[in-house]
Amino acid sequence: MLDKLDFLLALAREKHFGRAAETCGVTQPTLSAGLKQLEEQMGVLLVNRGSRFQGFTPEGQRVLEWARRIVGDARNMREEINSLRHGLSGRLRIAAIPTALAMVAELTTPYREKHPNVQFTVYSRTSIEILELIENLEVDAGITYVENEPLGRVNMVPLYHERYRLLTSADAPLGDRDRVTWAEVAQVPLCLLTPDMQNRRIIDRLLKAAGGDPRPTLESDSMILLFSHVRTGRWASVMPAKLAETLGLTDTLRAIPITKPEAVQTIGLVIPKREPNTPLTAALIAEAKRIAPALDS
Repeated sequence: MLDKLDFLLALAREKHFGRAAETCGVTQPTLSAGLKQLEEQMGVLLVNRGSRFQGFTPEGQRVLEWARRIVGDARNMREEINSLRHGLSGRLRIAAIPTALAMVAELTTPYREKHPNVQFTVYSRTSIEILELIENLEVDAGITYVENEPLGRVNMVPLYHERYRLLTSADAPLGDRDRVTWAEVAQVPLCLLTPDMQNRRIIDRLLKAAGGDPRPTLESDSMILLFSHVRTGRWASVMPAKLAETLGLTDTLRAIPITKPEAVQTIGLVIPKREPNTPLTAALIAEAKRIAPALDS
């Protein structure tokens, strides 16, 4: 039964029979036969079929919800038994929004000092993608915004508050200021993240509320690329204060607080809403709660 539920989960992720089979390490006929056997066991049609995958039936959607729960619990059980025998070990998969990537080391480094047999895989993803990855059991946890857009079925641990800075060269317009307003920032040509990023949607709302029309001169899904452009002295951007400090300021590059209003967003650790948590995830939650006061200082 578990292998067939895995097939269903793979199909939900890939939305393509061939790719789903490939991720499961089986042939497409084997995957299709497994899904048909699952339908026979359930006594209902689960998948709308044609020349290609056409989605799940209402019954299939409900079985998919149970599949996520059952497969997740089975994985949790195996991990817990393994940790009882060998101590905490394995791979922890974390997805983070681009603006929080630089802060991930604040969590993973002390975690690994306590649990040296744990390895990490860290992905850069949008806030929407992070929730989808968690739901489909593709990552164990995410680091994302926790207040603006619906989080769905996850638990959350607040980590720190994101405050914004105008990054610009000292000799550029506004470069000699101690602080600036969003109305003033709205008048500056900016390079920003792409619109699929929640950070961009937040900044767009703030600029529009200040009477601006957000039309950046450059867009990218990489904070490093944006920062490299700002470092040339010919570009400006809006970035979280902690990220700007982490990337490194120079004598000619300034991070100026943006006020009126001072915008604050909460960044948090999100994990599947499942009890009990896996030992790896439980240790991550404990570490997040321990370091959160220092991160937000």
